[in-house]
Order: sequence, then C-alpha cells, then structure tokens
Amino acid sequence: MKYRTRKAVPADETRIRELFLEMLRTIYSSEDVEGYQDGDLDRFWIDEDNQIYVAEDREVIAFLSIEVHHDQDDYIYLDDFSVTEAYRNQGGGSALIRTAESFAGEINISRICLHVEKTNLDALRFYENKGYLVYRDDGHRFLMKKDLI
Repeated sequence: MKYRTRKAVPADETRIRELFLEMLRTIYSSEDVEGYQDGDLDRFWIDEDNQIYVAEDREVIAFLSIEVHHDQDDYIYLDDFSVTEAYRNQGGGSALIRTAESFAGEINISRICLHVEKTNLDALRFYENKGYLVYRDDGHRFLMKKDLI
C-alpha cells in the first residue's frame, strides 16, 4: 500500500502523542508509560533543524521525528518513530524512512543515526533491511547508522 507522507503541523500533535504512547507500550510491554510533557513538541513547529513527518491513510497512521545535528560530522538523528499497530508491516514506516532519507539529501547531510532497543527485534530487522548497521552498543540499545553516499 502506498501512503502519503508530509511534514507534521501543530494540528497533528494530539495524534502524534497517541502514537508515541502506543510505541512506548509496545516497547516496554506495559500500560504504565509516560508520554510527551507539555511543550515537548513545540521545537518541531518552530525550528527548521527539527522535523516531524507523518504518514497518512485516511488519518495519521505513523510519525517520525528527526533532529539535525551539526557536530564534527553533520548527521540527522531519527528519534521517535511509531506506526499504529493496525498498519504495521504495510509500508507506512518504510515511507517515512524514505522521507527522512530524502530530507537528509535535501539539506546535504549524508549520515543518519538512530537508537533501537535491543529487545525490539522487529525494529532491529526493519532497520537492517533498510541498510542501517549497528554502529555502537549503548547498553540496553544499539546505535545504528547509515551513510547515504
């Protein structure tokens, strides 16, 4: 299935918060999770170096937050990423990864990094299938990276 991706707008915040909680409940197998605090998403509406993209069917079914880092090596960091359960393994997440990689190319950044929980084997396989490699062991999670060039 083909999904439309677009830059998120403040009107998407409620749905993004719901998807974030769904992601945390899935990762930690618990209902006892805390979502975003008030103001946590504000930077994505005002700062060009921080973006949230959403995938839509008839409604927002997934989101991916992206941070641009200008360190010794510029890179983008894929931070929070959630696809609602009914739409997993149907292409929405892949569409968002392609959108993030396109965004990196548009701003002339060739490295993408992300963390994945070691216990989240489905996510680990998903990223590996997209060409991301484990770069570093950070305790309970791996840092993965992909060089676009």
